[in-house]
Amino acid sequence: MTVYILFILGFIILIKGADLLVDGASSVAKRFNISNIVIGLTIVAFGTSAPEFIVNIFASVRGDTDLAIGNILGSNIANILLILGIASIIYPMTSLENTVWKEIPLSLLAALLLAVMANDMRLDGAEYSGLTRTDGLALIAFFIIFLYYSFGISKVTGEQVTDEISVLSPLKSSLYILGGLAGLVFGGKWIVDGAVKIAEGFQISQSLIGLTVVAIGTSLPELATSAVAAYKKQSDIAIGNVVGSNIFNIFWILGFSSLITPIPFKTSSDIDVLMTILSSLILFLIMFIGKRHTIERWQGAMMILLYVSYVTYLIIKG
Repeated sequence: MTVYILFILGFIILIKGADLLVDGASSVAKRFNISNIVIGLTIVAFGTSAPEFIVNIFASVRGDTDLAIGNILGSNIANILLILGIASIIYPMTSLENTVWKEIPLSLLAALLLAVMANDMRLDGAEYSGLTRTDGLALIAFFIIFLYYSFGISKVTGEQVTDEISVLSPLKSSLYILGGLAGLVFGGKWIVDGAVKIAEGFQISQSLIGLTVVAIGTSLPELATSAVAAYKKQSDIAIGNVVGSNIFNIFWILGFSSLITPIPFKTSSDIDVLMTILSSLILFLIMFIGKRHTIERWQGAMMILLYVSYVTYLIIKG
């Protein structure tokens, strides 16, 4: 029972830890006169992906690779179909031109690249399918290119990717950073321990737990950010936040995770990889169906329905 309680508390502590770390680190960066754009593209962006990152680090170190894969694939699917679906029902989401033609295709490319890298058996006739350390280095190289592109776009457009940053006292900043790191470590460990225990107790796969419960839980920061942005009618922020998070998840988190421990891919995971590709493809096509570059409310409802159908399929299969 204690493990299950800590599993639930883990999500709360993990997300709060990421929030504290972002506030503390942003304050320190601001004291050194680092611009809001740079802070937003580094500290804030890394902070919103910290829950997935920490969970994957613990899962990789423990050798629970099914959980690590499920967490990332499930988060990416939930980010588009569930989170953008909910946000667009709150207020129709209109995307920026750059997001439509560059960032959404890049998230689709990331998913396609993952499908190629993780299918050695199907494509090369190899005895093993998975992400090797070489694949991890290649994914991180793509991630560096993405960061370089993001900095270039922000400088050209003058885009402010984060709200006004509060400058805290050095002591308070330090406490926020230390508290945030502690929250991430303890929360991440409790989530992984709990997920493994739940899988064993109910005799279901770690992949199913990762694709559903853990994926949705670690995507809560994106849900909160997108829902608030939709409520404030800042739809470009909501879409950019989700698409950026998906690119981070594959290029950075899966890349780094596979450097720690090569991640084997089972052929049964192909349907989840295909669903990740399909989600990005659907988002791209929606930009040209109905109102141009906009996710309308009815489209958001269809995305949520598709997500519910997918989760139902996973539960039946699991």
